[in-house]
Parts: sequence; structure tokens; C-alpha cells
Amino acid sequence: MIGKYPAKMDDKNRLFVPSKLRADLGEVFYVTLGVNCGHRCLTVYTRQDWDTLSANYNALSISQRSGATSLLFTNAAECAPDKQFRFALTPFLLRYAGIDRDVMIVGRAGQAEIWNAEEYEAFEAENLTPEKLLESLEAVGL
Repeated sequence: MIGKYPAKMDDKNRLFVPSKLRADLGEVFYVTLGVNCGHRCLTVYTRQDWDTLSANYNALSISQRSGATSLLFTNAAECAPDKQFRFALTPFLLRYAGIDRDVMIVGRAGQAEIWNAEEYEAFEAENLTPEKLLESLEAVGL
């Protein structure tokens, strides 16, 4: 998944799935807590990636399952968009990410992220420098 897509929440806390992400996300996907470089956002997982994440969680010992790791699951929302490709988010997820009306949905390799639009602009301003881009390219082996 790639790209960034501005969006607006409707009065029922629903967003439209961007047309370019529909095939990648599928008929059911999962939204949970996310963080990127210290900024709060929501992370969107495909069903396949969610199943892998769940299997990895279930393989942990009981002591490892406590704390922040379990919060990814207890605060997650299963999303099945309607015929107009809208999906709803829980009030808790919206509060966590500071989302009210203006949103940025971004593709991030195998996942997507949902951001408060102003928070995303701040994140982009912090990270859109030649030095940080070079670090990122080196981190992925280029």
C-alpha cells in the first residue's frame, strides 16, 4: 500500500476507503492503536496480517501478553466497509489518535495508517529532510 489520501470523517464517525487501497485492504480489515516516530496514529492491517499478528501474540507466554501488547487487541476494531466503502471507527480509537474531522490515510508498505491531518503534516515536516530520507533508504537496504 502506498500513497496519501486526505479524507473527512462524517457525522457517524465513518471514513471512505480510498479507491487505491480497496483491493489491498479487502472486504474486512482491522484498525488498532499505532505510533510512528512518537506521533499517535491508527494502524490498519489486512486480514492476513492481522491473523499473523494474532498468531504471534498467541505464541507469547502469559507474562509477555500483558501490558501494551494486549492493548493492540483490546482496542482494535474489525472493519467491513459498506456498499459505499465507508467504515466506522470507535470513539476510543478516534480520541487516541486525536482524530476529529480532517484525516490523512497513508499507505505504509503492508499496512496503512490513519492520522489526524494536522498531526500528519507535523510528522511529515519533521521527517521530510534529505538526512532523514537518506537514513530511511539505508534502513531498507538501498
